[in-house]
Amino acid sequence: MIKKIFIASFSVLIFGAGVIMANSTFTLTSESIKNNQTLASEQVLNGFGCSGGNISPDLKWQGAPEGTKSYALLVHDPDAPRPTGWWHWLVINIPATKTEFKKGEKLSAPMLETVTDFNNTGYGGACPPKGHGVHHYNFTIYALDVESLDIAVDTNPNEVEKIVKSHSLASSTITALYQR
Repeated sequence: MIKKIFIASFSVLIFGAGVIMANSTFTLTSESIKNNQTLASEQVLNGFGCSGGNISPDLKWQGAPEGTKSYALLVHDPDAPRPTGWWHWLVINIPATKTEFKKGEKLSAPMLETVTDFNNTGYGGACPPKGHGVHHYNFTIYALDVESLDIAVDTNPNEVEKIVKSHSLASSTITALYQR
């Protein structure tokens, strides 16, 4: 009996490791953003006391798992002084054939940019409160198991995240830093 439990547990461990390894090939990269490095001023908001360029960064992703039918990109600051952090950019219905965004790229259908915590759509750069310390800006690309998500443009960002994660096959994140 103990031998059967061990074999079953070992099989689950090996299978689970295979899934993790398969998903670990899904990567997000950027020339504009370096992981755990300070954002350039061109990715900083131009408003709320910040004077950056408010230009969305270039992003490239590769190695999506089999079965990927679309992507979603979510940009979030978990350090914002609010219970749910601050959403800076949400893009859904990115076609499975698309594997990059150019710096400052204007997005078109079928892609949909949903409302952010700035109460508008599109990229909103970093602009944490003065003296609040270093904030982490998580740029996460999700490989999804559906071609499109039926989400309205004005859907609450936390609800968008919940729906995206419920369809996620894999994800990859670059974390940028910024403080003022």
